[in-house]
Amino acid sequence: RAARVGRIITLSQLGASPSSAYMLHRYKGQVEELVRSSGLAYTILRSGLVFGEEDHFINYIALMLRSNPIFYLMPGHGEVVLHPLYVQDLVTCIERSLELVSVVDQTLEVGGPEYTTLHDMLLTIMRVTRMRRLLISAPPYALRWMTQLVGLVLPRSLMTPQWLDVLATNRTTHLGNVYNYFHFQPRRFEDTLLTYLPKQRHSLKLLRETFRRRPRSI
Repeated sequence: RAARVGRIITLSQLGASPSSAYMLHRYKGQVEELVRSSGLAYTILRSGLVFGEEDHFINYIALMLRSNPIFYLMPGHGEVVLHPLYVQDLVTCIERSLELVSVVDQTLEVGGPEYTTLHDMLLTIMRVTRMRRLLISAPPYALRWMTQLVGLVLPRSLMTPQWLDVLATNRTTHLGNVYNYFHFQPRRFEDTLLTYLPKQRHSLKLLRETFRRRPRSI
């Protein structure tokens, strides 16, 4: 108020809850509670899985597929349902929320025009990048254990506990929410991937991301 802030627009994610058993979802839920209790006008945008040219989810899957020419360890049977939203469509939602009085003091859930399971998402990424890998089901607890071990050896592991949190539970909302709230149609997942993912140099990115040092804690 002292800084004359008119409204806080906060990015959150589907599944956010201060009581969640998963750290990433819990932190996002706690941030939401702080915003609501601030006394300021707010708009909270809970998005589905955000993807784009520089994202750390779809690109990391492509990197992990590149790192192993034979198989990919998939949490569970890949049955978790995701709701991907292109990053530029999320930016459009933010821009339009600045102009709409109807979204003030609201928590809005947004996602793309389709749902996809993790298994189908992996097949799509392999199809777009022309990589063929055997998808092997692995217990999520085993992957978390492996993540901790790999993190001790490599400066920066592609798979992190937070990354696995994203895949811990279904995260979807109504398919028409973006159009209902902001009056435009978001882009489809595979069609959008085709515009940039095949052009990326995954081998070079893999080396850079694997051996880049983590920033020091303050």
